[in-house]
Amino acid sequence: MEYQDIIRDWKQQKFKSLYWLEGDEDFFIDQVTSYAEHELLPESERGFNLTVLYGKDTDWSQVINACRRYPMFAERQVVLLKEAQAMRDLLKLETYIDNPLTSTVFVVAHKQGKIDGRSKMAKLIKEKGVLLSTKKLYDNQLPTWVESYVSSRGLAISQKAAILLVDHIGNDLSRISNEIDKLLVNLPAQKKIDEGDIEKYVGISKEYNVFELQNALGQKNTAKVFRIISYFAANPKAAPIQMTLPALYNFFAKVNLIFSIKGGEKEVATALGVHPFFVKDYMNAARQYGPEGTEKAILLLHQYNLRSIGINDSGVEDGELMKELMYKVMN
Repeated sequence: MEYQDIIRDWKQQKFKSLYWLEGDEDFFIDQVTSYAEHELLPESERGFNLTVLYGKDTDWSQVINACRRYPMFAERQVVLLKEAQAMRDLLKLETYIDNPLTSTVFVVAHKQGKIDGRSKMAKLIKEKGVLLSTKKLYDNQLPTWVESYVSSRGLAISQKAAILLVDHIGNDLSRISNEIDKLLVNLPAQKKIDEGDIEKYVGISKEYNVFELQNALGQKNTAKVFRIISYFAANPKAAPIQMTLPALYNFFAKVNLIFSIKGGEKEVATALGVHPFFVKDYMNAARQYGPEGTEKAILLLHQYNLRSIGINDSGVEDGELMKELMYKVMN
């Protein structure tokens, strides 16, 4: 079950006695717990029938006692256990999970991992309640997720704007959603978010960013590469060298894989684990550099990454280091 399915059921007044939320992607867990805490009960009932507990400050008996209370002047109560992974003797909740109170909606947020799927607890959760098991999205899934999230908020976003946002923020759905929510406040309804909006409201230059540098480097567009590098040198916070070099290393590592892949763009996208939008850039870079040039770029990026942290370097400024590196990579 996906997190949207749980919230949809709640909106339709469909409830189970237990919702166990676990895994590595906090964003999905937070979406469900936030709805449970702020939307599941009318405001007038929350004072009596909403209990929020934290694993590090709670023991199993307190949780069970809270769950076994009957709601006051209402059909149901909500008990929310946050940070369940920090609670000692968590497995002692088995006795309640095996025989839950139907008038209690018990929501457990167990972040940063999962309980053993072979345990009695895991079997009881699946039998008696709803299990949401989350995991981090792959990088190639992020632009599509952004498009879907924006659509759920009543707007649309161009593919390049979505990629620009993801490229700048990385795999942090909470930060991405926060930036999108800022855009929603500033943009009129039904507008399609474009790169200009990302530049204006998020603070990411649509022309001077790591994504554009990667694209220009892959094309051996010398003028554009050095224009972007000069911008980075003048604006160090826009793309710190410690973030830029690993991104470029990852780009050329993927380019290097192309030489062993059989098939067209679809097969390359699958093998590299990248969004189809990027495939032509990788394939073009493979043609521009060839196997030897790609391997040379990877070795240089490794060498200059060490220099950027002071190894085998006499203190050259980051801007000059990048210019020197770009010249060597493209020649």
